[in-house]
Amino acid sequence: MEIVEHVAELRVQGDLLAVAAEATDLDTPIPTCPEWRMRDLVRHMGDVHRWAAGHVAERRMLPIKKVEEIGGPLPGDANLLDWFREGHANLLRTLETADPDVQCWTFLPAPSPLAFWARRQAHETGVHRADGESPGGRITAFDPAFAVDGIDELLVGFLSRPGEDLHTGSPRTLHLEATDATMAWLVRLGPEAIQVSPGDGSADCVVRGTASDLHLLLWNRRSADHFDVQGDASLLTYWRDTVQIHWSRARETP
Repeated sequence: MEIVEHVAELRVQGDLLAVAAEATDLDTPIPTCPEWRMRDLVRHMGDVHRWAAGHVAERRMLPIKKVEEIGGPLPGDANLLDWFREGHANLLRTLETADPDVQCWTFLPAPSPLAFWARRQAHETGVHRADGESPGGRITAFDPAFAVDGIDELLVGFLSRPGEDLHTGSPRTLHLEATDATMAWLVRLGPEAIQVSPGDGSADCVVRGTASDLHLLLWNRRSADHFDVQGDASLLTYWRDTVQIHWSRARETP
């Protein structure tokens, strides 16, 4: 996907999150993130959007370690959604008007820093939009192409980094097939770093589903009950217990 497509998705996902939050009491628990209530989710995304925009707008070559430095004070409940929308709009504006050759800090491989931030923020917002919709029991499906891109970012970007802890004592393989896209992945797990290649259908565990559902499954937002699973389903339990991507810049909140 191109930068303009990621920015367009960022707009859609942020707008959907705002709609979900507006329709839900801010004290409502988030089923997909049991430690959070809607208030915490909105605060998190407002911070993340300001944090991301700050790197691009200010051409930061080192990570912003204190969210308060760029995000300012947290608002109360009455102003929380307006504060979120302001941060979302500012991030969109920052990405849309940035120099294509802007240089700043990133943490995953990408064609350019701008491409990195557009892609990362689109998917960060999309996954948390799904969280925001989860109290209502219905999560809007991702566009298949966007979901495929998100799966690639997780498997090839996040989980293939040196130092990730996704290891098994003996080699195991997971095949993922998107039924609404011509895409499949073969994930090889073992004592060393994971390896990801185009899938061939032969694996210890085979999972078939829509690209959107697979995306949510891999981010631990969808249970295995929604899928056609063949072979060793315990590999999905291992995945749920092991794959945890955390944002390390959370601030103290009252």
